Amino acid sequence: MAANGAADHSGLSYERGPSVPALLETTIGINLAQTASRHGHRDALVDVHAGRRWSYAEFLADVRRLATGLVRAGIGVGDRVGIWAPNRWEWVLVQYAAAEIGAILVTVNPAYRSSELRYALRQSGVCMIIAAPGFKDADYRAILAEVAPDCPDLREAVFMGSSRWDELAGTQADSGALQQIAATLTGSDPVNIQYTSGTTGHPKGVTLSHRNILNNGYFVGELLDYTAADRICIPAPFYHCFGMVLGNLAATSHGAAVVIPAPGFDPAATLRAVQIERCTSLYGVPTMFIAELGLPDFADYDLTSLRTGIIAGSTCPVEVMRRVIEQMHMPAISICYGMTETSPVSTQTHTDDPLERRVSTVGRVGPHLEIKVVEPVTGETVPAASPVSSAPGVIR
Repeated sequence: MAANGAADHSGLSYERGPSVPALLETTIGINLAQTASRHGHRDALVDVHAGRRWSYAEFLADVRRLATGLVRAGIGVGDRVGIWAPNRWEWVLVQYAAAEIGAILVTVNPAYRSSELRYALRQSGVCMIIAAPGFKDADYRAILAEVAPDCPDLREAVFMGSSRWDELAGTQADSGALQQIAATLTGSDPVNIQYTSGTTGHPKGVTLSHRNILNNGYFVGELLDYTAADRICIPAPFYHCFGMVLGNLAATSHGAAVVIPAPGFDPAATLRAVQIERCTSLYGVPTMFIAELGLPDFADYDLTSLRTGIIAGSTCPVEVMRRVIEQMHMPAISICYGMTETSPVSTQTHTDDPLERRVSTVGRVGPHLEIKVVEPVTGETVPAASPVSSAPGVIR
């Protein structure tokens, strides 16, 4: 035992992150309202493909209209609301409207077909699913018609762009009812179920709280020095933590703008969005950046507004990182590592770390997180074995 009463980890494979900045002990809905009160006139959301944009004041108003519509449709605290769509503005609206009323958003991979969708809806108990009409060659209406009879909890399917969607999204906001609901919610309440890859069988449902994902997004944004002046281009999918936590929640907790370049990844559309919207940050896995750098007309895009961003998902070759820094004007780009169960980021390189450190490591332990390496049988902390995490972002 150390002199201060804490456990003595000297010589062991254990690391604890800093205790500052302080954790956000609130809900996603309250955090969004606080941001809108400070930055109401600034852009909150831009869907370049759809040609639409919202200020924070407008976005909060639309979130509350949809939230009221969901309540009128019978959605209550703890109910599971599925979302099945590629990246589009409605996705972000549903994310925050569900959080506003204490519903649990079940994020469904747009690539899912009948068997995967049936499993996710049944296993999570989704009572309403909000879906795009389709994506690429998939007809979501037909697929849902096929699986719905096998999903006993599913009461309603709402398709984006339909009259029912317009009805829900256009409901007059009931501030009193929403305030009553908000008063019952805490940061520890569940707000999201993510389905991880099913490499060992069926996809695994991971339940995450407001506290889990709000703080994870906030601390990622802090390490990237986000302010309300930042504009984050997010081609990474929203159904995954990369898009909805590192992207959307990092943005809204700092008053920054979310910029959607296209429904699915398109390297040219991504760089056009950066140029047109003067984005300061760009996200992606290494193959996305490789595709962008490989465009025949890459040199014609004006990317000088960029300064930072995130590469995650797999190891980034040093030459790719060098080109991203030099040719895409992103000297402060960061590498993140984590897993869905940790909301997701556990470690992150700092923006001033040397290039070699950024590509040869996964960074430093994040604020309020603890990481150690244990012997898998005894559980004892040892120099090398299996990694585990303990943090505010870890599922219950």
